[in-house]
Amino acid sequence: MSEFFKTFKFKLIVCILALLAGFMLCSALSDGTPFSGTEFVNRITNPVKEYASSASGFVGEKLDALVNASEYKDENEKLRTEIAKLRQDLTDYENKKNELDELQKFIGIKEEHEDVVLSNPCTVISRTANDPYASFVIDRGSEDDISLYDPVVTSEGIVGIITEVAETYSTVETVLSPDIAIGAICRQTNDTGIVQGNIKYARDGKCEMIYIDRENRLEEGSIITTSGASGRFPKDFLIGSVEYTEADESGLSSYAVIKPYVDIQKVSSVMVITAFNGQEAGNAD
Repeated sequence: MSEFFKTFKFKLIVCILALLAGFMLCSALSDGTPFSGTEFVNRITNPVKEYASSASGFVGEKLDALVNASEYKDENEKLRTEIAKLRQDLTDYENKKNELDELQKFIGIKEEHEDVVLSNPCTVISRTANDPYASFVIDRGSEDDISLYDPVVTSEGIVGIITEVAETYSTVETVLSPDIAIGAICRQTNDTGIVQGNIKYARDGKCEMIYIDRENRLEEGSIITTSGASGRFPKDFLIGSVEYTEADESGLSSYAVIKPYVDIQKVSSVMVITAFNGQEAGNAD
């Protein structure tokens, strides 16, 4: 019998019993409730089961992604295409809406000036760098029946004239430029003169009206319109309002500083007058 206690089998049994007793004692100390051998085995194997389940789910997800990668790629590509189309549709809608808004603004021009022929709305696509007179380029040209020296307007008034024409774009010189001269009149007082640009006022978005009678009756706020005398611009289009008047250096006449009704330096959409009564006579001069 003594030989049995020395065998490896006995020692193994003792270790297992000691281990069981230790776990039972821990359980009793923790909540006062002993647990069976089955519970002991479960406590040992449950973490292993949980880890195995988690690993199985992870491996399953990776295998699914690997097996269906091509299908997922096709679906993503399809979604990207649909999103791009929706964005383009939204852009087209906004462009049409803006064009409609601009057309509605210019309806009044045709109502007040039945003789003029207007282009479709033109978008300002670039501005001339370092130009104090704020010239710019529009997105329409000879393909839209636009010609050299055609007047450029908005619903607020005169902007300038076309000074360069290509098939799909044109350059606009504005009323801030000294290269443009517009026959002008104040209908309230019948005082007349020539509106043109001057570097002295261009930076502030203003121009001047020169050759005004020294005994004029212009005052701050007087409305200046085109007189139609030169033939370059149709009659009775708004130009701007008088800020102040002064006698010129010669003392023989006066000049007035004019604030255009159109914000020349910020205008983004215009129309070109391609024909009006008296235009041919003006261009022949």
